Amino acid sequence: MQTPEEAEFSAFVEQRAHALLKTAYALTGDRHAAEDLVQSALAKAFARWRRIDEPEPYLRRMIYNEFASGWRSRRRQAEVTVAELPERAGPRYLETDTALRLLLRDALRALPPRQRAVLILRYFEDLSVEETAAVLSCREGTVASQASRGLAKLRELVPQLDWSPDLVEGRR
Repeated sequence: MQTPEEAEFSAFVEQRAHALLKTAYALTGDRHAAEDLVQSALAKAFARWRRIDEPEPYLRRMIYNEFASGWRSRRRQAEVTVAELPERAGPRYLETDTALRLLLRDALRALPPRQRAVLILRYFEDLSVEETAAVLSCREGTVASQASRGLAKLRELVPQLDWSPDLVEGRR
C-alpha cells in the first residue's frame, strides 16, 4: 500500500511526465537521453517530495540543470574528417515542413547548451525573460544576450526558415 506522498507523486508522474519528456527531448534531441534526464530528475525529486511546493517548475529546473551539467562533464566526441563533404539535399527537399523541422532540430543541437536552454525555455516553453532567468539561475541580461546569439546562429544555420518577428516573438 502506498503512502499519501507516494500516491501524490505517482499521480503527478502519470499526469505530467509526458510534458517533462517533451521538454527534455527538445533539449537533448534524443529520446533515450531525454528519458534519462526525466528519470534522473524524478528520482531526485521523489527523495524530497514532501518539501516541494510547486513540483512542475521544480522538476523543469532540475531537468535543465542536469542537462547543462551533464553536457559539461561529458567528454567531447572527436569529429570524424572525411575526404569529401556529403551531398546536400536539393531545394525541393527543403520545401517540406518536415525537412525544415529536421534542419531546425539539427541547428538547435549545434548550439551551446546555455543558448539551447534559453531558446527552448523562451520559445518552446513560452516563458518570459524573468521566468527563464529564474529557471536558469542567471540574470535577465544573460537570457536576452543568449537568446539573441542563439537566434542569430539559428538564422545562419537555417536560412530557409521564415524568421519574421511574428514567428520569433511567438505571435501568429
